[in-house]
Amino acid sequence: MQQDKHPDYHPVVFRDRAAGYAFLTRSTARSEQTIEWDDGRTYPVIDVEISSESHPFYTGKARTVDTEGRVARFERRYGGADAGEQT
Repeated sequence: MQQDKHPDYHPVVFRDRAAGYAFLTRSTARSEQTIEWDDGRTYPVIDVEISSESHPFYTGKARTVDTEGRVARFERRYGGADAGEQT
């Protein structure tokens, strides 16, 4: 097996600035900034703009925007939920 082929894999804290949430995981990412974690140790910290704590899909705040009436146009062309009722 070849030595020194893989990058250093170490504990890193990822901090979501939008949600005020941080989690400790393992990664190859590097950072000059550090943070003291709950266990009393110091880990490198990487600030991210969005994570599962603030992403609309995971928080349930995602919306489907139908700006051009695409759903209505589709239902007119191909029949909507009440297509079986038309004679």
